[in-house]
Amino acid sequence: MPDEPVRVAVIDSGVNVTHPHIGPVADGVTIRPDGSFSPDYFDRLGHGTAVSAAIRERAPGADLLVVKVFDWTPTASVETLVSAIDWAARQQADLINLSLGTTLPGHARLLRQAVDDASRAGVLLVAARAHDGVAYLPGSLPGVVPVELDSGCRRLDVTVEDHDDGPPTCRASGYPRPMPEASSENELSGLSLAVANVTGMLARELRAGERASATTAIDLLRRVEAAGNQLDASTCRHCHPNCGNPV
Repeated sequence: MPDEPVRVAVIDSGVNVTHPHIGPVADGVTIRPDGSFSPDYFDRLGHGTAVSAAIRERAPGADLLVVKVFDWTPTASVETLVSAIDWAARQQADLINLSLGTTLPGHARLLRQAVDDASRAGVLLVAARAHDGVAYLPGSLPGVVPVELDSGCRRLDVTVEDHDDGPPTCRASGYPRPMPEASSENELSGLSLAVANVTGMLARELRAGERASATTAIDLLRRVEAAGNQLDASTCRHCHPNCGNPV
């Protein structure tokens, strides 16, 4: 029997399933500001689609779970974010990609509880830790795989950086998966894509139901880095021939 696919929840602006880098999704929902749910998770902003495409490039066999928490503007309440994390856990996600965050320390208690609840359910969060010296939540909380942008990193690589004053941080490129005949000037890039690049790497390397901790995941990424960050042939065959794979 083949392994079950890793389930990756993308909490973002939704997804456009007609995009050539996306394909079918396993499940999806919109969580409205009033806490109600809707089955319409179409992405009108483009952010969630770019994030999902980056994850798909590294883990084309993963099941995508789409959790739309904002529409035309990239803002959502902390209560909506907590509800999204809870929904993903109830759908038995293995990983949650959070290419978003808050700098408001007053939200730490609610987000810490959400992270702890997800961890007990076997779900691992990957999120932005900091940018330009500003810390983000929940990416700077214990139990989360923390990600920072490294503009010098090759697009498909992930590195792990140790700190004397805190836990190790994953660093990745913020460049998206290229679109054939599309101008790079019009593509989303930055910390959001760096988070997705790390999530995609973990989705490729972990097994469904593994219930990996942040420490286990970071140790796994160290081994991948030591091996040269090479994508295996089965993954590369799913990429567009013009995707820019450096392997």
